[in-house]
Amino acid sequence: MPPIIIRPKRSNPLALAVLALLFERPMHPYEMAATLKERHKEDSIKLRYGSLYTVIDILVREGHITPRETLRDGRRPERTVYELTPAGNVEMREWMRSLLTTPVKEYPQFEAALSLLAALPPKEAGQLLQKRIVTLQEQAESTRATLTVAQHHGLPALFSVETAYHLKLIEAEIEFVHELVAQIAHDGCGWLPQWKRFHKERAAPHAPDLSDPAKPPHRKSGSKTGS
Repeated sequence: MPPIIIRPKRSNPLALAVLALLFERPMHPYEMAATLKERHKEDSIKLRYGSLYTVIDILVREGHITPRETLRDGRRPERTVYELTPAGNVEMREWMRSLLTTPVKEYPQFEAALSLLAALPPKEAGQLLQKRIVTLQEQAESTRATLTVAQHHGLPALFSVETAYHLKLIEAEIEFVHELVAQIAHDGCGWLPQWKRFHKERAAPHAPDLSDPAKPPHRKSGSKTGS
């Protein structure tokens, strides 16, 4: 009976980035990190040197990359140059095809907050969302400026497509949050009276101020202190 092969879970975009970089040419880890930073890919792919070396070790164990040579430049530490294996080439292409074809459920923090929106009073929720709009507008301006600089330097749009995608997401979120703020102000998304009453009924009584030692917390009459 042939051995059962368990495919590794494709969950770390940094591993995919390593495969894609080595598809271009063999590199050592420092060059991989420098290339990702030079291309501003750390805006889309979380990059830490410790994580990079861990990913490289895993890819070597899986047979997707392999050491090609070890270099030494003067007194600098030795650097191992890695190259893509045929199996790694197949893995990179299949991984890319999967990501481009199939939407994956992600868990953004903002979506989590929206799912629990009723935990805050409607007025406060609307005010906080207004602040979010301001921040999003600033992010949109910054992202547009980044795209303008890329175009000015003649960078083909293919190599900043993730930035253009990010801008579209920001613009869509701005539109959504504007509409949500209006809905909350209008009818609380269909639950305004109940939403207000919900928080009125749960308004916490003022707790005793324990920060002032001259004002000890109130004790019921007849209570005793320990000797």
